[in-house]
Amino acid sequence: MKISFLLLATLLAPVSVASAQGSNSNNSKSGDWNSQARAALSQTSGNLKIEGLEQQVTVLRDKWGVAHIYAKNQHDLFFAQGFVAAQDRLFQMELWKRAGQGRLAEVLGPSAMERDRYARLLRYRGDMEAEYSSYGPDALEILRAFTDGINAYIRTSRTLPIEFKIAGFTPEPWNPEDCLSRMAAFSVTGNATAELKNADMLATLGPEKSQLLLGSDPSVQFDPAAGVDTSWLSPDLLKGMIGGDARVEFPSGQNSIGSNNWTISGKLTATGKPLLANDPHRVIAVPSLRYIVHLVAPGWDVIGSGEPALPGVSIGHNGSIAWGLTIFPIDQQDLYLEELDPSDPMQYKSGDHWERFKTEQTTIAVKGSSPVALTLKFTNHGPVLWEDGTHRHALALRWVGSEPGTAGYLASLSLDRAGNWDEFLNALQRWKLPPENMVYADTQGNIGVQSAGLTPVRSWTGLLPIPDDGKHEWTGFIPLDQLPRISNPAEGFIATANHKTIPEGYKYKVGYVWSPFRIQRIREALQRLLNQQHKFTLADMEMLQSDVLSLPARELIALLPEPSQISTSEALWVKVLHTWDDRLTQQSQGAVVYEVWERQLQRAVAAKIAGADSARVAGYVGPKQVLEYLRQVSLAPADRRLLLLTTLADAVNELKKLEGRNPSKWTWGALHTITMRHSLDLQPEAKPLVDLGPLPRPGDGNTVNATGGAGFTQTAGASYREIFDLSNWDNSRAINTPGQSGQPGSP
Repeated sequence: MKISFLLLATLLAPVSVASAQGSNSNNSKSGDWNSQARAALSQTSGNLKIEGLEQQVTVLRDKWGVAHIYAKNQHDLFFAQGFVAAQDRLFQMELWKRAGQGRLAEVLGPSAMERDRYARLLRYRGDMEAEYSSYGPDALEILRAFTDGINAYIRTSRTLPIEFKIAGFTPEPWNPEDCLSRMAAFSVTGNATAELKNADMLATLGPEKSQLLLGSDPSVQFDPAAGVDTSWLSPDLLKGMIGGDARVEFPSGQNSIGSNNWTISGKLTATGKPLLANDPHRVIAVPSLRYIVHLVAPGWDVIGSGEPALPGVSIGHNGSIAWGLTIFPIDQQDLYLEELDPSDPMQYKSGDHWERFKTEQTTIAVKGSSPVALTLKFTNHGPVLWEDGTHRHALALRWVGSEPGTAGYLASLSLDRAGNWDEFLNALQRWKLPPENMVYADTQGNIGVQSAGLTPVRSWTGLLPIPDDGKHEWTGFIPLDQLPRISNPAEGFIATANHKTIPEGYKYKVGYVWSPFRIQRIREALQRLLNQQHKFTLADMEMLQSDVLSLPARELIALLPEPSQISTSEALWVKVLHTWDDRLTQQSQGAVVYEVWERQLQRAVAAKIAGADSARVAGYVGPKQVLEYLRQVSLAPADRRLLLLTTLADAVNELKKLEGRNPSKWTWGALHTITMRHSLDLQPEAKPLVDLGPLPRPGDGNTVNATGGAGFTQTAGASYREIFDLSNWDNSRAINTPGQSGQPGSP
């Protein structure tokens, strides 16, 4: 049946893609692609006849490009969501799908081959009925409608987005199982690589120094299994799992996952109703990881952001409740160090006997190269990620992603329809990945938070790889009501920022490494306004999401002597830091001096702790470890002073190389920039068309406005921001970074 699919839009005037993205390329091919990109834009106004709809659907696109979808039944709602998302993001969605399937190398070449191997190993192989029903009783029919909508766009599109022409391939039809990617889920449960880092650190430094760098909370000792040698393990063993050339918004070691959220009771707001804010931090790329949409049909009225290749809304509000999420950094993975049979490499030791690997044969097609045939191996714990005949060992992964219902964010299909706190908690019973601290507010004035995620029960710390000895087995999962939960607290607000939310003396071993600085600053800023008898407003929420005051800077600078106590040339720079306001603004000289000094301190502390191995552990030393080292009672005051001033002098010398010899021109924004990169920018002629930047940025990885990354470059941060006013939903705010459409040529 062909039914009218009505598309109404307020469109902005077309702009030159090159000038809009700050590029002045004269490349004739790029110029031609600019015009081709605009010519290939999807039809977003007028009427379309689409095979597969049951009744008419209206799509209203507002001036920011956000689609408001009005359907008369649930099937058409999600069919339309799939169609509209494909209009804006089809190329990104196609890469995301292929990343989950392990088929990126077909279109991106050999650089993606190793990640394809991992994706095929991590694919869900369990009960499909349990898988679909875990997200909701109607999840499969929603996914069918959604993917049918994507296919309808592929089938009816007159001209494919220009990215396909640049990349040299065409999209393929979608199926519901294409939305069940475990590769995407793996990237937000990354304890396996942390176990290898810990093993490497323990072998390099020994237990005492390793404890200092780990900074565990609650404080625990490393618990290596007796008689098991892990000294030869390295984080590099799994380096191909994340990263490579594809850049389809998966985090890497330099692109940490964070996030902030908070919710404030109406007792403390100017309107008398709650406010709720959230800014989830992920890789910042082109196009945005997030996609904003408004879904309206019988039983549905929800708006907010999700991922473009998934139905529903994962962060947002409906008519009754609002919610936001931050990663709850628990341990959902364990690496098993499997001993291989020296006489038969197809056997591994499990307990006191030998088991045969289960195997699958697979072939990876590689663009520009011959296909690669592989044998995938599996133990009773899960896929074999790595093996080495020299040491006669393999690494097998047990993780929650092998359980049904662990495709990231899909449980939001149930969350979107919750109408109160009890229904919210009931929906979160289905939420298994990613692990999140979910803040809540409702129009009745209630606020709360619930930590959610499939959390293994284990008897050991989970900090190191473990032997397959029968003594290290999960004994179930922690019930939701035993994970952290707060409802209507007396202080009137709740905030989370990847910090330690478990109570003291918590009986489960769920994790030990948290982010301390952002939550401290959020609580400090909120409490300061409360102490002034201030009533919170939307403007306060906007200011706090943009806050760039650095708590590590404040603490480190307080350790410096006063300028009057210094007779060396460093006195000038000590004065600059002492008179600076600790805010990492783009224009600030003090900010750039501090940031370069902090990195010099990190190198120096790594050298003090690790000696000749400092380069090997440099990545484990951040401002938290620097502060803990400098506060040690055993550190003589004279040695502390010398370390602080010597590294400051080194920082000034480094700045002269980085920003020139004229200090009056030194600013943080000149050094700290972001380039939002597209997966096609390795093709030089495409780069001016698809990339955005470089752009100056404030903040760093430890400010509320988180702008962290490798070196001085921002690579991660707020992929999306929302601030909800529960007294009037239309007063709410949202930002999508960098925008709604993924198509070059779209304003």
